[in-house]
Amino acid sequence: MRRASVWRPSKFVSSRGTLRGSRDPQAVGVGSRLTTDVIAGNYGILIAAHCRGRLLDLGCGEVPLFGAYRPFVTDVVCADWPASIHGNRHVDVLCDLTSRLPFATGSFDTILLSDVLEHIAEPLELCREIARLLAPGGNLIMNVPFFYWLHEQPYDYYRYTEFALRRFMAQTQLSVTTLVPVGGAPEIIVDILAKELVRIPKIGWRLSAALQVLAGWILRPPPGRLWTRRSAALFPLGYFLVAEKLLRNAAYSPTAE
Repeated sequence: MRRASVWRPSKFVSSRGTLRGSRDPQAVGVGSRLTTDVIAGNYGILIAAHCRGRLLDLGCGEVPLFGAYRPFVTDVVCADWPASIHGNRHVDVLCDLTSRLPFATGSFDTILLSDVLEHIAEPLELCREIARLLAPGGNLIMNVPFFYWLHEQPYDYYRYTEFALRRFMAQTQLSVTTLVPVGGAPEIIVDILAKELVRIPKIGWRLSAALQVLAGWILRPPPGRLWTRRSAALFPLGYFLVAEKLLRNAAYSPTAE
């Protein structure tokens, strides 16, 4: 990763051995704290379980997950759009994510795609490229939003169900090993209210922050977690997916079709 020595945590931070969202309003908007915590917690678990070898952080932005995956990998390559709103301080390769990516076939053991697929106008093409770039036995780790506000407009194109994600993986011969909804009705309700409260002059950010702290207290105990799990099947905040390139598909080159 370019300029790794000066990297600093941004969107995600480690607190008592757990990954959570930053409380710096320049890194995470006050109204997005709860949802960022949900995403961070899931990445903390999946990165430890599935990251290894040479990793490609695709659509990396400010590389907010570098601190989480750094202990588990041997090499990191960061790629992003030339005109990304997040800048390119740590980007190794500037490229168009909607075109053939400038990397050799089978050159990565892990590919990370964090909050990116919804911004790709032709998502299947990117999935094909990911399948090409993964080494046999390599893993794709990704998340996408579902019930979530429009962001980075006008480049916010889609919301995917689990069935669409499974179809993308089947079409590129990647085997889904994990596909779970994250967050549910309570997180969605709190997220909407928190983002609306922030709009209130002067006191809005305090109300928004307090609401999310209260929600965290309610949702962490078993009854709150049960509410989330039961509602997530129909009202997911988003999805996390891990997919593996199987050894028997090692010769598959999607872009050659």
